[in-house]
Amino acid sequence: MRRVPPPRIQLVGRVAGVEIGVYDFGELYPDPRTGHQVDPRQRLHDLIEEADLADQVGLDVFGLGEHHRADFVVSAPVVALAAIAERTHRIHLTSAVSVLSSDDPVRVFQQFATLDLISRGRAEIMAGRGSFTESFPLFGYALDDYDELFAEKIELLLRIRDSDPVTWSGRHRPALRAQGVYPRPDQEKLPVWIAVGGNPQSAVRAGVLGVPMAIAIIGGQPERFVALAEIYREAGRRAGHDESTLKVSINSHTFVANTSDQAGHIFFPHYAVMMGAIGRERGWGGALTRESFEASRQPDGALLVGSAEEVAEKIIRQHAIFGHQRFLAQLSVGTVPHHHVMRAIELLGTEVAPLVRQELEG
Repeated sequence: MRRVPPPRIQLVGRVAGVEIGVYDFGELYPDPRTGHQVDPRQRLHDLIEEADLADQVGLDVFGLGEHHRADFVVSAPVVALAAIAERTHRIHLTSAVSVLSSDDPVRVFQQFATLDLISRGRAEIMAGRGSFTESFPLFGYALDDYDELFAEKIELLLRIRDSDPVTWSGRHRPALRAQGVYPRPDQEKLPVWIAVGGNPQSAVRAGVLGVPMAIAIIGGQPERFVALAEIYREAGRRAGHDESTLKVSINSHTFVANTSDQAGHIFFPHYAVMMGAIGRERGWGGALTRESFEASRQPDGALLVGSAEEVAEKIIRQHAIFGHQRFLAQLSVGTVPHHHVMRAIELLGTEVAPLVRQELEG
């Protein structure tokens, strides 16, 4: 394997090695080539099959996102993850993310503790504020309280995880006074990650709380996010947390195929449909061009789309600047056909992951 040249920014003193996994939002976009749209029942069964394969090929994590829109099938990740738990044996199962701001931390803990028991200790929670806002009016929350809701609810979720019984009071939920929250999980301490976009305050919060942080990099140059990882680690150190507990995950749009050209050919139309739709919603501009897509595939771009060697090299390049402990790939952006996703998972587990592990742990 060709040695990746060191990037401009270099961080030292991080632990080598990285977990590799996949996550999915369960999109329901029509195929831009055929117009065919997978029905929700089939999409969920496809997700279960994809998770099963990820487990078989030795990947470390499988995650499902939470959305409350017609163009996504997963609004209750823990239900789908429980079905996956019965088909898998070793892979960790996580939300990606749980929109904690518009949920009840008591119920979130109970649901994932139940998943942890079903999976024999493989459940995790990735909590976030949510990049879409449909859940706020759906469950009766005000967007004006967007940040305050998350801050209060992550505090309660961690208090429930760490205390039995729990006493707590806040503004957005009735108080708990020496109350037990059951069941308790199989693991001694249910892993809770905080997912962030580019907000430094969110990184500080994760560091102060001493919980692992997941950074979503879906555009621009990954090196722009290095400061976020350092802010997080510095906040954790100042709060007195052991640096070995301050884990970072990099979550990125990824696709792997037999060749680089094949990866781009398969992935681009679906990716362009979804990113174009979201871009129109949020005022980002016009349709995604193939030129800008190809620019993002370059070594310093955000997309990890290519052959197994190319994707492995990019993970290694990013590890040199982030020192992260986990990499999660979103392989289906815009409902890439199931058989292509299955092949990408196979390549990620049997070719990409071994190359990365050999380089970082050898």
